[in-house]
Amino acid sequence: MRKIAIYGKGGIGKSTTTQNTVAGLAESGKKVMVVGCDPKGDSTRLLLGGIAQRTVLDTLREEGEDVELDDVRKAGFSGILCTESGGPEPGVGCAGRGIITSINLLEQLGAYAEDVKLDYVFYDVLGDVVCGGFAMPMREGKAQEIYIVVSGEMMAMYAANNICKGIVKFAEAGGVRLGGLICNSRKVDNEKEMILAFADALGTQMVHFLPRDNMVQKAEINRKTVIEFDKEHPQAEEYRILAKKIDENKMMVIPKILPMDDLEKLLIEYGIAS
Repeated sequence: MRKIAIYGKGGIGKSTTTQNTVAGLAESGKKVMVVGCDPKGDSTRLLLGGIAQRTVLDTLREEGEDVELDDVRKAGFSGILCTESGGPEPGVGCAGRGIITSINLLEQLGAYAEDVKLDYVFYDVLGDVVCGGFAMPMREGKAQEIYIVVSGEMMAMYAANNICKGIVKFAEAGGVRLGGLICNSRKVDNEKEMILAFADALGTQMVHFLPRDNMVQKAEINRKTVIEFDKEHPQAEEYRILAKKIDENKMMVIPKILPMDDLEKLLIEYGIAS
């Protein structure tokens, strides 16, 4: 079983990218579970047809400790297993604790047991590495591979560089490695070339360049992944290609960290290139 965590700047499209990618893996016959690590609880909505799944923390608050696995895990598109960690009430408590509680409960309830025969577990993690709770999938072997969703925008690249600092921190203790960057295009000038250069500077790879396409939003409005909504559309094929590249990826590295000056030079170089 491969344990993968998806990180990236808030709003970069992690949840959309994760759900469409796992749809491609499931379509190819892989058994996948997605664990949403975002208090908003929206990491699995496209796989569940927009159904608001009750989160682990909400279930614990309402029912106490007597919880069954089926109470917090639902099957979605193509048999993908879906769980949402949830978070505390707004303004109260630490959202990172919800991730820790959720993962520990799933382990106790046997969600990762051998008889489940999972090929993949994907953790869709909120935003940047902002505290120990959000770094939880990197620790103690919870996730072995990290993929960072990025674009050619400055703050997305800054966040990716910052996330790499977290990977380096936990690499020796937990064995976590960076699998690469996924560029979710914002149609920035020279974006593909910029991310290729950024990946090279980090000592990793750009796994795939996802072109920007309105079909993604159209599918989301219909509460589906692109693969489910219009399986013949070119954007569906892009997600299948990404899924295949992740499935076949063998390049796992401890990334380098770019000094801020070098990151800004890279942005300037490609940002002003004709």
